[in-house]
Order: sequence, then C-alpha cells, then structure tokens
Amino acid sequence: MTDYEKIAKVIIFLNENFKEQPDLEQLSKLAGMSAYHFQRIFKEWAGVSPKKFLQYISIEHSKKLLSLNGSVSEASFETGLSGSSRLHDLFINIEGMTPGDYKNGGKRLSISWETYCSPFGELIIAATSNGICYMAFTGSGESGFDALRKKFPEALYKREKHAFHNSAMAIFHDNTKDLKKIKLYLKGTKFQLKVWEALLKIPSGRLTTYSGLAKSIGSPLAARAVGSAVADNPVAYLIPCHRVILSTGITGAYHWGGIRKSAMIGKESAEVYGEL
Repeated sequence: MTDYEKIAKVIIFLNENFKEQPDLEQLSKLAGMSAYHFQRIFKEWAGVSPKKFLQYISIEHSKKLLSLNGSVSEASFETGLSGSSRLHDLFINIEGMTPGDYKNGGKRLSISWETYCSPFGELIIAATSNGICYMAFTGSGESGFDALRKKFPEALYKREKHAFHNSAMAIFHDNTKDLKKIKLYLKGTKFQLKVWEALLKIPSGRLTTYSGLAKSIGSPLAARAVGSAVADNPVAYLIPCHRVILSTGITGAYHWGGIRKSAMIGKESAEVYGEL
C-alpha cells in the first residue's frame, strides 16, 4: 500500500467524521502505524499536521475559500501570484485539436502513453507530438488505457515515456526550476475549451462554484452546461476541475473520486496556507 493509499484511508474517515475532530491516536491506528510514524508520513505528504489538514477539508474551510473568489482571485491570477509554489496556472497552455483529429477519432494521431505514480495515486498520461491529450487516475474501476482508447479509437498507440509526460509529472514535485511550459492538445468543443481555460485561472488554494465559473466565462445562466464541461475534463489535475465545489461548501462529485478531490483541495490549501 502506497503512502497516498494509507493517507486516502484516513481522509475517507476524516470526511465522514470531521465534526467529531478525531485525534492523532485514532488516525494513526486507522493507518496501521505508530502515532509518531503516522504524524511524520502525513506531514511529508500534506505539509501540515493531521489536525490542521482536518480543518482544511471541512465544509467551513471550503466556505472561507469560496469567499475569497472574485476580485482577490482575479488579482492573484493577473499578477501571477497564484499562491502555489509550483506556479501551476502559469505553465499550462491549451490548444484545441484540429476539426479532422476531433471528428475522425484520432486516425492520424500517434499517441505515446505510460502509467506513473503520483501523490494522489496511479496515473496514465498520454501525449501526441503537439502536447498531452489525456491524463487520468486509474483507480476508478475502468482501466486507464481502455478509457483512453475510447476517446481516440483510430489512433496509433505506443507504450513509452515522453518528454511531455515528464513535464506533467514535474507539477507534483515542485521542480519549478526545471519546469517547462506544459502543452495540452485536447479534444473538445469551443465551449468546453473555454471552460477548461477558465479552470486554469482558479489559483491553487482557492475554490469556485459552478455558477461562479459560469459567470467568469460570461455565461451566468449556463451553470449546468459548465458542470458538464467540468465533468468532461480529459486532463486530471493539470486542469484543476477539483477546485470547483458546490455553493454549500460541500466538495461534490469528482470523476476520479470524491476522496481524491478532498485530498487535492486539502493538500493545496496546506501548501498555500501552511500551519497558519
């Protein structure tokens, strides 16, 4: 069992019992570790103590983050101060596929794919010569490659590492000095691309709602359509659809699992706000 899987087990418990404020002894026993070892592993993973992380995944914290939307988030993005040490939002560029590639199932595309271990579980990353076309967590029932092949049934596939894969994985490891511009080559409608580009403008450590995202693209009445576009995001984590939650402060559904979404939100909050 990986560190993420051990932490995920604890996060499931915290999501269900955060009102009870479980203590370190309870959590370490759940993880099958000594209190000392669990505290150390957890802090290496999240950057903060389990107690502080518990606060970050609570509904009240989510509501506080939502209150920071609007002018604060816009100002942060416009000045390049996303609040993330990885400058996540500033290193990603989206390019839509050509109409031909979009319609013919990727018939002319040569796709390199491979699986990788990330802090949030196993990933599959796929790339063409134009950029990353697919990135997904593989622990959701369906095999990652089968899901990829459904998106591009006519493409030519080769299992091999690719430079674009390395750029994507660097996002997880704070390799700011070595981080190159990440290019995404995505199959999507104009509306979907517009929503995905708007998602990149949500700074790390901030959250928005579906209605807030709809307003940000100039379509305040299209919250439901925006929700569908968010759900169809083909690139996990790089396009941060996990930063969109319900207006009540509840994290809501996530294509790659609600516990993983809570973990991402909690870890990003910890990176931005620390033990303050």
